[in-house]
Amino acid sequence: MTTISIGPRVQYWREKRNLTQTDVAVRLGIKDRQTISAIETGERQIKADELLGILQVLGVTLDDLTNPFKLLGEGSFNWRQHGLPIDRLARYEETAGSWIAIYRHYAATLGIKPPLRRPKLPLSSSASYEQAMEAGERVCSELELGPVPADRLITAMEEKYGILVLMVDAEEGISGAACRLPEIDAILVNRREVIGRRNFDLAHELFHIMTWEQMPPARFEDTSKKTKDRVERLADNFAGALLMPVNILIRFGEWTHLGSAELVRKLNETADELRVTAKALKWRLFALKMLKETFVSVLDDALIRNNGRLKSEDEVPSLFSKKFNELIAKVLDLGLLSRRRAAQELSVELHELDQLLLPYSAALAESV
Repeated sequence: MTTISIGPRVQYWREKRNLTQTDVAVRLGIKDRQTISAIETGERQIKADELLGILQVLGVTLDDLTNPFKLLGEGSFNWRQHGLPIDRLARYEETAGSWIAIYRHYAATLGIKPPLRRPKLPLSSSASYEQAMEAGERVCSELELGPVPADRLITAMEEKYGILVLMVDAEEGISGAACRLPEIDAILVNRREVIGRRNFDLAHELFHIMTWEQMPPARFEDTSKKTKDRVERLADNFAGALLMPVNILIRFGEWTHLGSAELVRKLNETADELRVTAKALKWRLFALKMLKETFVSVLDDALIRNNGRLKSEDEVPSLFSKKFNELIAKVLDLGLLSRRRAAQELSVELHELDQLLLPYSAALAESV
């Protein structure tokens, strides 16, 4: 079973109430703040009378400190978003955190072990963009992603790296996120984005997962900024190389001899085939010097928006993932969780839950 550490949650609620460790210690009649610090870091177990006092001081319930379906004070996030107010983003983070917490809790309950080693890239923030691209190519090869890397990326990340990938309905302005917990890494992708953007966000967040210790990403990454910081540009170069490695791009021949109209057509068609955006393909070719700066500077991006279509025609993937839905279905079949509670925690209606889990649940299949 998952053991919830109360300490980080005490810190979470204390900071949310704008209280210092000294404030809490004084209100509890404790001599120094070091006792509160030790409780928050897990160095010292909390006593029963202290727990009751902390609940009163912080104005929270026992559930707020022990509910295994919440991530409060646990885990670090990196959000790719633009234009979303911080308070709304923080509220959505609590919702998204509950999905990861549910998976973590029941994976432990069912004896699903986390990977022994986390995937890691030997890069630092001083790495060159060329080194980031080289790393992307190596990961593509290591994961054996095949002729269209985007097609197998989620499956490979889950099976070989143990990363939980969730397709979600996100707040407008959110494209994706990465989450780092002691037991698990997770990536969330807005399933309403066009497929090329979804795949790029996935690869971009994979870079953050693989470099979290060396380059801890900002909690909120504003993708609308014209000038990105160095770590985000490294992540973009890694993602482009992972999804569009050189050995695959050379199959599509030369680009420099094409006229404007032919270049636009080829960019859109190639991007469709590789399941990326034509804009990402353009910049990848430029980085490889397969496309001259003169072409890039005069190319009208409106002609390659949605890969040349008036609007996206991409099919929206199912909520969450096969890995996640299989686990929830098994939990329901074993009677470890009620359908109503599951629907509530996953923020879906009961009929939506049944439809989502039907392919994976023996009990649901028998009832149809």
